Amino acid sequence: MKGVLRALASAIGVTVLMAGCASGVKYSEMASSIPTLKQDQGRVYFFRSSSLIGAALQPDIKLNSEVVGQSKPGGFFFVDRPAGKYVVSTATETEKTLTFALDAGETKYVRTSPSLGLIVGRVVPELETLEKAQAELPSLSFAPNEPPVAKK
Repeated sequence: MKGVLRALASAIGVTVLMAGCASGVKYSEMASSIPTLKQDQGRVYFFRSSSLIGAALQPDIKLNSEVVGQSKPGGFFFVDRPAGKYVVSTATETEKTLTFALDAGETKYVRTSPSLGLIVGRVVPELETLEKAQAELPSLSFAPNEPPVAKK
């Protein structure tokens, strides 16, 4: 009986963790339909590997203090912004930041990765190379920031 209960508990746990993973259209299926950049803007892709490690940690991702999405395991999204200096931040028990300059016509890739913290884990943003990002993006699912639901 204990074995059955453990198996059931494990199955429920995995289901709960996987429910938080990105489940949209794969990058490989939508890459050709991603709009081209406007002349005066740059693009920032945010992505996170698909892993059960830290899967429950899905903090908001802020770009210059504006929430642009969430760090979801197995997910990616992108935003287009004017050229300038940008600060990416994620926060759980502590805020982690990444600062970079974005030029017109440029594309940056920001990987978010879970790491250990004192009480809960952290999600750390870091710039990724074009080669590594392009190798990983095709298997990830589009997970855009969804508008908040109005409360009644």
